[in-house]
Amino acid sequence: MLTRRLIVCLDVDGGRVVKGTQFVDLRDIGDPVSLAERYERDGADEIVFLDIGATHEGRRTTLELASRTAERLFIPLTIGGGIDSVEAMAAALRSGADKIAVNSAAVRRPALIAEGAARFGRQCIVASIDAKRTDDGWRVMVAGGRVSTDLDAIAWAEECAQHGAGEILLTSIDRDGARGGYDLELTRAVSERVAVPVIASGGAGHAAHVCDALVVGGADAALVAGIVHDGTTTVRALKAAMRAVAIPTREVAA
Repeated sequence: MLTRRLIVCLDVDGGRVVKGTQFVDLRDIGDPVSLAERYERDGADEIVFLDIGATHEGRRTTLELASRTAERLFIPLTIGGGIDSVEAMAAALRSGADKIAVNSAAVRRPALIAEGAARFGRQCIVASIDAKRTDDGWRVMVAGGRVSTDLDAIAWAEECAQHGAGEILLTSIDRDGARGGYDLELTRAVSERVAVPVIASGGAGHAAHVCDALVVGGADAALVAGIVHDGTTTVRALKAAMRAVAIPTREVAA
């Protein structure tokens, strides 16, 4: 049976890990390199490094910092933020990334996903989707959640997979940082529509939420941030809770 993954997200702004609520009111958490090392020791299956200001500020990801993070890790690292071309993907991979997350640039030009998958393999391409609930479903948001589009999030996830994305990183903006649980309806809807792994993101408050995302929501992985950044819980404790309800996961070294 395939194991389910627990992924820690490092939202980086100005060289520091930050965390907020619904993508605003950011507070400083710490150094991304030391935090990534800590989470790997604690049993994280992957790290996602997102330069959250890159697209909004019209620049590319800070690869020097991403590279210093990558060289200290043995677990997979996904890098995203401001990646808008195959050349930018190549630079991120050369800096040590195992996967590349694309969001706003893929919305502007969906062929970017196909180009990346053709050159590097679809296993390298993660379609990052920030979704906001509306009266009739969920809308895709871009530019760090600042700009609304006309895209339906579920249909867009399906299109991303068709273009060659190997994974969908699905974030509920409404739930982000609120710690009331993932948007299970959204997660389930996307999981049922795509044949690639779905990473649930936005809303984890405790271990039961993580388990619900994987069991009820049908996600292949759960992404956490604030609850481990501030010590509410640990990666090790979350994975123990997953095993306690028979969710297969990679063992954590003692």
